[in-house]
Amino acid sequence: MSVVTLTVSDDEADIRLDRWFRRHYPHLTQGALQKLCRTGQVRVDGKRADTATRLVPGQAVRVPPIPAAARPAPPPRPVLDDRLVREIRGMVLYSDAQVIVLNKPAGLAVQGGPGITHHVDGMLDALKENDDDPRPRLVHRIDRDTSGLLLLARTPGVAAKLAASFRGRDVRKTYWAVVVGRPTPASGVIDQPLARLGAGPGALTVVASRKDEDAAHALSEYEVLDAAGRRLSWLALSPLTGRTHQLRVHCEALGTPILGDPKYGGDKAHPEGFVDRLHLHARSLDLPHPAGGRLQVSAELPTHMRETFKQLGFTAGATPAPRRS
Repeated sequence: MSVVTLTVSDDEADIRLDRWFRRHYPHLTQGALQKLCRTGQVRVDGKRADTATRLVPGQAVRVPPIPAAARPAPPPRPVLDDRLVREIRGMVLYSDAQVIVLNKPAGLAVQGGPGITHHVDGMLDALKENDDDPRPRLVHRIDRDTSGLLLLARTPGVAAKLAASFRGRDVRKTYWAVVVGRPTPASGVIDQPLARLGAGPGALTVVASRKDEDAAHALSEYEVLDAAGRRLSWLALSPLTGRTHQLRVHCEALGTPILGDPKYGGDKAHPEGFVDRLHLHARSLDLPHPAGGRLQVSAELPTHMRETFKQLGFTAGATPAPRRS
């Protein structure tokens, strides 16, 4: 082990020194880094620096010898045969030097877990433009049973910018859903705290009391776009917070569970005569592009929702092409 000097890249502009170290040396604890900074072993352009120092592209960071940590090996990723490469590339709706937007099919998990070997995260190497490029990163998640838009960043720096946009609510996410029943009123905001029960794949999100210390603030906008009497309705939904299963539980709380929901809504969510799959689709994203301007992308409905729309006489219209302005 020896001292090394690394140069801050353009992609790392304005990142804090401690976050820069987490990217390059993820096993180094915050306490250990603070000690290295306090004793002057870490320097930026030859000067002492603390963990909150903001970095500028081109600066030189002196890194003292840092022993490698014994970490468990990550789970193996699927072997990217031609079939998997075609599958993930076939999902791409938009791609440029900073971002990639996929149209994920319903039933495909975003990440692996117990018993899940086929997932988006395992195929991301196929989206690198060059072998030496960083692996694209997931910026957010959608449920396994939900179809639609999934945003990826090509570099860690872009991922950080996009994550900040999501946290700052500068990203407009619109979902389409078919629900059983017809909400009253026809539009509004669902302001209902939520809590998680249990852990792992069997965990549930439930409506919570505002006094519950485990309750998380949750807001969702909704609007009825069309309805088949009072039997079924087509909703536009926009989550203003990002709780697990938020839209599914909020629709259930309205008394109008999402059609085909395998986890929420009970028997009411499964009327006869329709494809028994979750009818929830991440339809559109409107977000600040990391290189400036805004990016708007929309995704076609999945086959099972198109069939239901046809049965009910709902007209989705043409899907706009991706647009950057």
